[in-house]
Amino acid sequence: MTADTAFVLGGGGRWGAVEVGMLQALLDAEIQPDLVLGTSIGAINGAMFAADPSRAGVARLNELWRQASTAEAFGGSVWSRARQVARLRPALIDARPLRRLLTESLPVDQISDLRLAFQCVAASIERAAEHWFTEGDLVSALVASAAVPGLFPPVPINGEHFYDGGLVNSVPLDRAVRLGATRIYVLQVGRLEQPLRAPERIHEAALVAFEIARRHRFATHRDELPDGVELHVLPTGNELAFDDARQLRFSDLGDTAQLIGVAHDATASYLADRA
Repeated sequence: MTADTAFVLGGGGRWGAVEVGMLQALLDAEIQPDLVLGTSIGAINGAMFAADPSRAGVARLNELWRQASTAEAFGGSVWSRARQVARLRPALIDARPLRRLLTESLPVDQISDLRLAFQCVAASIERAAEHWFTEGDLVSALVASAAVPGLFPPVPINGEHFYDGGLVNSVPLDRAVRLGATRIYVLQVGRLEQPLRAPERIHEAALVAFEIARRHRFATHRDELPDGVELHVLPTGNELAFDDARQLRFSDLGDTAQLIGVAHDATASYLADRA
């Protein structure tokens, strides 16, 4: 597969709403990709877009983010999480509501049936390696790519078990380059814009360590881009992101509309300045 223009949608849980605003702005600027790559929530947003890469398709994605069922799929109820803990399960959230939401929301079953070329990444537990889903069952691939350890259980596919793609490639810039993209738009959730600070509480230590690992990989590939590759890291306009405590409220989608709106405006301004 080769592609001229790629959209690369990074992971980031509840902050993934900003990618909806970015997609709106890209379509407003009449920018369409040949290839869509996604990790975790970026895989879900990317697949929805690849299924219908139009303003109507992005409007449906916008509406999906605002539905109460979406928050339930990503967070579950307090009682359901308590049951998982009591049963000593390896995850707080049952993946079935997310699988059901995606099955109901996506118009196709197979990756090959999407209107745009699409791939998403997950982490293979047995091989301790990144795995790219390029064909096969779409919903299973998306659930695997978004299976945050501890929140969701590992996803079994063809004899392997998979966790969240953010563990191995949170913003898969290198994959786009490998597939021949010469113009790449990175839809990231704001982490690349925010400076890190030393942790002050115990829960912050793991968050900071994970952040260092994924930012380092992206920065390395960004700095090693081949000549002739045009890179655009789209801005979120989100000054709220990355209060560490808010990152842990993974099912709180109360500020979705604001996140989408500010990301749209920031990206539209960015694109207009470079037109």
